[in-house]
Amino acid sequence: MSVVPLSSYQDYFETGEGKNKIPHYDYPDVWTSFAKDTLSNVFMYAAIVLAVILVAVALFVKLRRPERMKAFAQKALALVCGFAAAVIVTMLALEFADMYENGYVFDLVLWPAVACAVVLVLGIAAVYVASLFSKKAFKLTAIVCGSLAGAAAIALFVCIAVYFASGDASANNGMEVSISESAVLYGSAAALIAAITVCAFLFDRGNKRGFDSKSIAYAAVCIAMSFALSYIAPIHMPQGGSVTIASLLPLMLYSFMFGTKKGVTAGVVYGLLQIIQDPWIIHPAQLLLDYPIAFAGIGLAGMFSRVKKLEKLPQVQFALGAVVASVFRFAAHLLSGVFAFSEYAPDVDAWIYSLGYNGTYVFPDIAIAIAVGVLVLSSPAFVKQLRKFSAEKKTAPAAAPAAEPAEPAIEAPAASDAANAAPQEERVLLAESAPAEEKRE
Repeated sequence: MSVVPLSSYQDYFETGEGKNKIPHYDYPDVWTSFAKDTLSNVFMYAAIVLAVILVAVALFVKLRRPERMKAFAQKALALVCGFAAAVIVTMLALEFADMYENGYVFDLVLWPAVACAVVLVLGIAAVYVASLFSKKAFKLTAIVCGSLAGAAAIALFVCIAVYFASGDASANNGMEVSISESAVLYGSAAALIAAITVCAFLFDRGNKRGFDSKSIAYAAVCIAMSFALSYIAPIHMPQGGSVTIASLLPLMLYSFMFGTKKGVTAGVVYGLLQIIQDPWIIHPAQLLLDYPIAFAGIGLAGMFSRVKKLEKLPQVQFALGAVVASVFRFAAHLLSGVFAFSEYAPDVDAWIYSLGYNGTYVFPDIAIAIAVGVLVLSSPAFVKQLRKFSAEKKTAPAAAPAAEPAEPAIEAPAASDAANAAPQEERVLLAESAPAEEKRE
């Protein structure tokens, strides 16, 4: 089996002007598919082994050298980020090679999507660096990078609309979207955007803390980890979608730590990156439903993290939020399947087809993430770290004004009086005792 992919590649076509840009294969669709499947399994087992090793070492350090736990956590995080970067670069390279080999590189859609992703990634990095200097630099950089990211997203959407209007989308996917279906798709996308936005602000209304260096850094780490884990998928669906090894868990935990508004933002960025990883584009509204909207819904996983009645049950808080997030994600995929992919089910009702197809991978994928998340949140040390971020956002703004008048009014004078009390008493005693001694003499 391993000999076929190696023998299928025959270098580039030789022409009179030199090498052509298109490589030649004796067995098309073989080597990249083989490489992706093989490396996906390799990375899956490597991730499992890495997780086991890190957990074992963490337990050993906690028991024998607890003072070194923080240093170990930093090194472990750096190692995990390096592993995630290796997975992302390798699998993206193979994904582009696969699309190029099969003729799926549609310049009007692919490269604007790549440009949008690059602008997002570089923008996050620039904002994080600016946050380390001053608030003014942070705000200015955030405005500039946000404007560029918005412009890139609008340009991508326009290119997709042109691609759809040209008829290439219908020809490449073998289907057409009617005017009525198109109207429903746009309406569904608008309704879900409104619902997710309302939920994000409603359940995060007590969070007055905006994006800072810490939240941006954690957002980048969690998005990268989710993106890397999304390539480790034992089950792939033919029209997009897969069952992964808890790939959505980092995004859910990020929302649990920093709130739903930041969680939804991270979900949108992750959804845009998914366009590059597994592009199935039939309609502009379908793209919104299957990618940024679906994963923005995942950002609502932390909606119950601040419910005080469940404060002692973080597993329940996480599980309830994750279930609601999965409902939003499933709704987005369901509507997309009914009104954009209905021609893939000519003998079955579109609703039944979409329910069966999307339920096959969405619910198992979410169930794995919830199970692992509940297991992780069963650790008191991990929960304590999560609560640390919630406590900072709740108490830090209120504690600062109360502390300022208290120090000069009470503590500072008391300290100065105490410091001068002893010398004054000694002088008084000396003054009173000196005349008495003279009289006795």
